[in-house]
Amino acid sequence: MTPANEIPYSEAMSTNPLLSPPLVLASGSPRRRQLLQEAGIEIEIIPANTAEVKRAGESARQEIERLATEKALAVARKLGPHPARLVLGSDTGVVLDDEVLGKPRDAENAVELLQRLMNRTHIVITAVSLARSDTLECNCFSVDTEVCFGEASLEEIQDYVATGEPMDKAGAYAIQGEGKRFINRICGSETNVIGLPMERTLTELRKLGISNVDAAS
Repeated sequence: MTPANEIPYSEAMSTNPLLSPPLVLASGSPRRRQLLQEAGIEIEIIPANTAEVKRAGESARQEIERLATEKALAVARKLGPHPARLVLGSDTGVVLDDEVLGKPRDAENAVELLQRLMNRTHIVITAVSLARSDTLECNCFSVDTEVCFGEASLEEIQDYVATGEPMDKAGAYAIQGEGKRFINRICGSETNVIGLPMERTLTELRKLGISNVDAAS
């Protein structure tokens, strides 16, 4: 899905070529922050704090892309036009049968989510939206990664949930943590599952002239 307010990079750059550093991350996610910082990207963190509400008739991808765009635009509007800043909003969803499995409500719900994922393949979709604060031009893309879970007993799942790791993670697991114990196979970007598809993100940031990207990649 392409957001209605998306303007091609080439057009946006030709009309408004200058952006002031640093990149603004519209998220309080420590995982996204770490991925960008490890890539050498200078960032400022301004969480969007937008409501994440599903709309009737939306597909999983439409929901995830809309939420990423809403986050980016919310912070872009707060920043205003002077100086022109680039805001990165992102949303990650664990998708099973076109249903987005969000963060668990509690430990019991975490066990339920993990039981649904066991011995099945699901898709992790991360949408990234890049919005300019001066024009509110916005471009959104999404990346898919297939994740195949093996089998696990109820006791193994409960032991994992007891660590606390699943409680703030979409789908109730972390690929970069103890949740990797359940994974048989990953097809696609691993950083996408963590919360930001770095290969594609760096490519798009480079197109917009964000500093440090060439050195980082």
